[in-house]
Amino acid sequence: MSDSAFTAVAPSAVSPVKPVINRTHLSLFVRDPEASALWFADVLDMQITARGPQWVFLSFGRKHHDLALIRAESGAQQGGLGLQHYGLEIDGDVDELRRLYGMLLTKGVKVVKTTDHKVGFGLYFEDPDGNRFEFFAETITDDAEGRRVLGEHHAPSEPVVLDPLFT
Repeated sequence: MSDSAFTAVAPSAVSPVKPVINRTHLSLFVRDPEASALWFADVLDMQITARGPQWVFLSFGRKHHDLALIRAESGAQQGGLGLQHYGLEIDGDVDELRRLYGMLLTKGVKVVKTTDHKVGFGLYFEDPDGNRFEFFAETITDDAEGRRVLGEHHAPSEPVVLDPLFT
């Protein structure tokens, strides 16, 4: 028997099946789902939509849940493998990104970095458990042009100074 659990099938024998993704959600292990839910409600203006003894679901207000917070096992630590970041494309321009930067600083949120991706600007921050998120302000909205620019610049993440706006 083969070491692989999968058996190869000739490509001509199978019709192509490709996923069509309508939306996504993120599920995170956290130390305290209730405390983390309050943080996400405060910082990202999310609403709690459901909860159980070991979990809390939150929404940005358009779907039943966008984020699931699951209680991690006791003693769990942030690892070097797994989620690198979760990008949140904002509705607005770079000035809106700067206002969000100011809001994060006002709330004492750890800001990791600000970057120029050539197709937009990123503002990376961490939740209380060290999970990294990115507010992303797109500056090139045409997808074909975005792919061209990313390819030309090798998908950059160059440091950029972004001054926060406090309103």
